[in-house]
Amino acid sequence: MMEAKKILQQYWNHSEFRGLQEEIVAAVIAKKDVLALLPTGGGKSVCFQVPALMNEGLCLVISPLIALMKDQVLNLQKKNIPAAALFSGMSVKEVEQVLIDAANHQYRFLYVSPERLESKLFKSYLSDLKVNLIAVDEAHCISQWGYDFRPPYLKIVKLKESFSNVPIIALTASATSLVQKDILEKLEMKSPAVFQQSFEKPNLSYSVFKVDSKINKVLEILTNVAGSSIVYCKNRKQTNYVAQLISLQNIAADFYHAGLPQDQRNKKQEDWIQNKTRVIVCTNAFGMGIDKPDVRAVIHYDVPDCLENYYQEAGRAGRDGARAFAVLLYHATDVSELEYLPNIRFPDIADIRKVYQALADFLQIPVGMGEGNYYDFDIVAFTKNFKLDIFLVLNVLKTLEHEGHIIVTENIFIPSKVQFVADKISIEAFEKNFPQLEPVMKCLLRTYSGILENTVFINEKLIAKLCRMPYEKVFACLDELKRYHIIAYTPQKETPQIYFNLNRAAASHLHINHEAYFKRKQQFELRVETMLKYLKETKKCRSQIISNYFDAGFVKECGVCDNCLSKKSVSLTSEEFEQIQKKIVIQIPEQGIAIKELLQHFRIIKKEKFWKVMHFLQDEKLVKIDQMGFTSIVKQ
Repeated sequence: MMEAKKILQQYWNHSEFRGLQEEIVAAVIAKKDVLALLPTGGGKSVCFQVPALMNEGLCLVISPLIALMKDQVLNLQKKNIPAAALFSGMSVKEVEQVLIDAANHQYRFLYVSPERLESKLFKSYLSDLKVNLIAVDEAHCISQWGYDFRPPYLKIVKLKESFSNVPIIALTASATSLVQKDILEKLEMKSPAVFQQSFEKPNLSYSVFKVDSKINKVLEILTNVAGSSIVYCKNRKQTNYVAQLISLQNIAADFYHAGLPQDQRNKKQEDWIQNKTRVIVCTNAFGMGIDKPDVRAVIHYDVPDCLENYYQEAGRAGRDGARAFAVLLYHATDVSELEYLPNIRFPDIADIRKVYQALADFLQIPVGMGEGNYYDFDIVAFTKNFKLDIFLVLNVLKTLEHEGHIIVTENIFIPSKVQFVADKISIEAFEKNFPQLEPVMKCLLRTYSGILENTVFINEKLIAKLCRMPYEKVFACLDELKRYHIIAYTPQKETPQIYFNLNRAAASHLHINHEAYFKRKQQFELRVETMLKYLKETKKCRSQIISNYFDAGFVKECGVCDNCLSKKSVSLTSEEFEQIQKKIVIQIPEQGIAIKELLQHFRIIKKEKFWKVMHFLQDEKLVKIDQMGFTSIVKQ
């Protein structure tokens, strides 16, 4: 392991591995297949990046999220480790160039989405790649019994046909024993080494509060807990609203969601990382791949649909080991909404067929066509045109993905592209006739080498700066050059896309595996039920609840969650209990007394202790409290 530690020191500036990292790295070096379950912030990437750097060749990393891929590639490049990623939005020429470079040993790491593995272009270069390790990130996505099943993950195992002697390391932060078993089976792991880090986080205090006003509780927490915080909300509109309410209290807050332009998202994220913004109010699109150790509080404004998501998001607090807080807020409507969620998440088969027909009409795909094609998809326009509920549409799209019909990409950022299509003589003549467009043309030719022969990515803001003209005018000039067929210009876009795995079927003949569909619904119902139990639990240690759910072995009571603290605060000896009971009975006159007035006699006793005894007396029907807060002795 000396060489592994040298690499860790050289590139990560750490002299020792953390937690189970060293054991996992040793297993990978020994060419074993590995399943590693490490909590959020547990340093999963080191577990495959270090051993991959110990051998010649390329580590192929399969990851589901474009943002995560880009982030990891950037981090490797900052360490002078050559890495690249293939993601939707890249042209065929760009993808091919990356694959040529990979085949020529230009990279040590190549990140790809699971969908990419099935493309003809990728397959054509597969035999030329000298792969030394296959890393499967977010490995729980391979299991249809998990909370984030992605069918393309099922194709990963085909890599074994080309790389039969190459070990696989599968990594995830959260997987139940059922999902773990499924991961091992679906990846056909040979005598795998399985590592599961303890779910104990002694510095992280979990709490659940049933409240009437969520925003008041958020402000109370932010007032009492100094430092960087995250507030998770269930929808985009709410992030903006909550951020505004927090800002009104002179707390530096901002909002974030996947619908914002890429440059805005980058700016908001960077301001929060650098502590210019104290509180980021966001959807669950925020947080993946972000390494910020000093988050002091993660507050859930809304209840997640499963404990896996909650654990992963809450785990972004306190990665530096200092005291941190994970707080979950709810009220009665959240409970009823969660109880009904399985019926929304798993629509009727008739509704699935109806939305599928509408989708085909919207994208203008005839029966028997569409396989292998990407289609830009504006969900707002779609739901408006066909008068469909947006939640129904989202859940039908997810079902169609699970059934292998389509793939819905996340919001992607494709930079603007330009190539000169006119020849040099035409360009020179055009510049003389249209002098108002000459500055932009000259800037393109001087700034972007190869633009006469190839399509290149451009940055309109940079061009505006270099030409000393307004941003909007640059767009207008580029559009005009395109209209005159001087350039081919594709403006930047951020839009979801739908990829058809299969040709479009007639809606009445759409294949759905009913048995698997209803079993997935059943598993989802169990996850919702677990989340509801977590909300309502008032006695068991929350760390133990989470650890038990993931079958992660015994952990001792954390002592810092709300339930553990509650037990400590109301711990009563039998003598104390008897003394308080006697005093209560003595202080309640025959005609009864207001509970507020009764409490005046117990100022030196903790309220929790008083109420513990009062609840006992109520349960035993020795005293009663009416709706007006008036208490009296029950006559026997």
